[in-house]
Amino acid sequence: MSKQTIAEIKQALQTVHDSNSPLLLELAQDPRKGVQNALQQWQRREEHYQKALAAFHQRFKFEKQYWQQGCQYVAGMDEVGRGPLAGPVVTCAVILSSDFDLIGVTDSKQLTRHERENLYLQIVNEAVEVSIAVNDSPKIDQLNIYAATQDAMMTSVRQLHHQPEHLIVDAVPLPALDIPQTTLIKGDQKSISVAAASIVAKEYRDHLMRDYDQVYPGYDFAENMGYGTKKHLAGLRKLGATPIHRRSFNPVPEYLK
Repeated sequence: MSKQTIAEIKQALQTVHDSNSPLLLELAQDPRKGVQNALQQWQRREEHYQKALAAFHQRFKFEKQYWQQGCQYVAGMDEVGRGPLAGPVVTCAVILSSDFDLIGVTDSKQLTRHERENLYLQIVNEAVEVSIAVNDSPKIDQLNIYAATQDAMMTSVRQLHHQPEHLIVDAVPLPALDIPQTTLIKGDQKSISVAAASIVAKEYRDHLMRDYDQVYPGYDFAENMGYGTKKHLAGLRKLGATPIHRRSFNPVPEYLK
């Protein structure tokens, strides 16, 4: 092992999660300062990993409970975009299997854009099924934002090919669906399926808003995603409202032409 470089040793440690690994025992006898520093880095990284793993299993407790009760398919649901002045509300339903192991999946608001993008691709690839529904600004103005969110959520469920026997929903109950439901406050922090749905919905909507930024420049949609930031409000004052602005949200009516 002493013939290996420090860089090679660091690389070898990346996949070690067993504190009794022969590699660790051997490296502990290596007198090189760089090796001992690498071991200390591994220890700190491993402590963080074990905490993340424990939190991941804790957030899987609802899914495991319903699987044990005989539910084959459990769908986690979340929405993104209830608060913005412009753009759609996007909802997502995600069905995961018991071998799903992306421990980085958590509340999308706690992740960086890069982390969300990577997890989005992995979730879509590894999930049993993902269903996305979108209600645009006219629909939101027609129904009101809460009803439009419920409507999109129900569409997400009805589009699923694997019909769920239980739903885990973040904050918004769906009484019109004849499916047993668990409604959680801050569900994306308590359920892996809801967290996965949160990430997919946010990434999907963020991409839509970046596209809209090309169609309607001047509102900073690519950065504020339609929320009422200083730059967005400045764009409204200067350019007026666009077709994707919500007419029922203040102060948008002031800027209709």
